[in-house]
Amino acid sequence: MAPSSRDRISVDLHGLKAALHARALAKGVSPSELVRSILAEALSLPAGDGIEQHQAQLGPCTGPRRARLCLRMSRDEAANTLSAARQAGMNPGSFVAGLAAGVPAIQAGGGRADHVAALVASNAELSTFSRNIHHLTHLLRQADVGPALVYRDMLDTLSGDVRRHLALASGVLAELQPRGQAPQQRRP
Repeated sequence: MAPSSRDRISVDLHGLKAALHARALAKGVSPSELVRSILAEALSLPAGDGIEQHQAQLGPCTGPRRARLCLRMSRDEAANTLSAARQAGMNPGSFVAGLAAGVPAIQAGGGRADHVAALVASNAELSTFSRNIHHLTHLLRQADVGPALVYRDMLDTLSGDVRRHLALASGVLAELQPRGQAPQQRRP
């Protein structure tokens, strides 16, 4: 049998389950966390040693740090959660984390995908403006004023169009950030 990436053991609690759950609830931890801390204390080990040793055996973490979270809910609640995550275009873990973090786009019931689609459409429009301005510049360099006049209306509204795009982009990004968290800015 291949070694497991997780240390697991099953224990028959002989009627101690209710007391274990009550104590864990009182301490605000999961039953597994409570058992691990009690075992670490009984074995005279710091509570984190087993986890750190296990992670050291797995090698350095190359991807984002992820943790498993088990949620107990009714079958209907689980189905609704999975359905809402699917409609938002997200995996269930990211969906629940977004709800807990207060991401407005997720809490409003709209999908993250809807916001991203609006931003992509606005970017496509801005890209069209860029191509048109490049073509206009080319025509003006050749002193070809007749065809250049076609772009006059576009130039008259360009400033407002760019401002609307920037307002949309900043709104979408704000809706995708957890409440109370400012967007991170890149530094050169």
